[in-house]
Amino acid sequence: MRLFPLTLSLSLMAGAAMAEDIKVGVSPGEHAEIMEEVAKIAAPAGLNIDVVEFSDYVVPNQALADGDIQANSFQHVPYLDNQVKDRGFDLVPVATTITTPMGLYSDDLSSVEDLPDGATIGIPNDPTNGGRALLVLQQLGLITLAEGTGLTPTVLDLAENPKNLRFRELDAAQLPRSLPDVDAALINTNYAIASGLNPRTDSIAMESADNPYVNVIVVRNGDQDAPWVQQLIDAYHSDEVKAFIEEKYDGTVLTSW
Repeated sequence: MRLFPLTLSLSLMAGAAMAEDIKVGVSPGEHAEIMEEVAKIAAPAGLNIDVVEFSDYVVPNQALADGDIQANSFQHVPYLDNQVKDRGFDLVPVATTITTPMGLYSDDLSSVEDLPDGATIGIPNDPTNGGRALLVLQQLGLITLAEGTGLTPTVLDLAENPKNLRFRELDAAQLPRSLPDVDAALINTNYAIASGLNPRTDSIAMESADNPYVNVIVVRNGDQDAPWVQQLIDAYHSDEVKAFIEEKYDGTVLTSW
């Protein structure tokens, strides 16, 4: 029988003891693709990441709160804050990841100036991303929102609407498929990419990169200091993952580190 040297055997045993398996929830598109790269970086250090895709923005936080996954990486801080407030989740951000500017897309129009009077605009139906879409329209000079609405305005907060825009509020994942039925739609980058849209070339306008919607890795309160959390962050914030993002997304996805 072949025997390993004692030092090697002890080293292998220590590595096995330190190995950890976690599930990380993501949304389709860039969040899933990036986390797959993170998993490759984390594996040699003993952190085995099972990347779990969710098709909407609601389930990943519920799954995390229920203990079905150990972390998620799909949302920005305003959305997390709203979920914690509305649903009572005891969840906390532990690291920033990427920023994905929201884009305005249209099947028929080539510029914002082409929007006709009375145009129908698709926006997400969740409070934070719907509010974000309205803020983008305000940034583009298409509407003016009432003062004091913060990051979660609604269509009831319009102070000025010179083009008499009408709004169709849909689940964020459905917006790419709604393009034949609306004049334009505000679509989150992950759903745009997952639907074959290129944010750089297919959008007719993009949100400013100077925005508060940086995405975060989120865990249950109490897990912040777990060793695997720092391993996950270190793998995500690695030079290899940064290079992957810069090469694959060509400036449409921005890193926070």
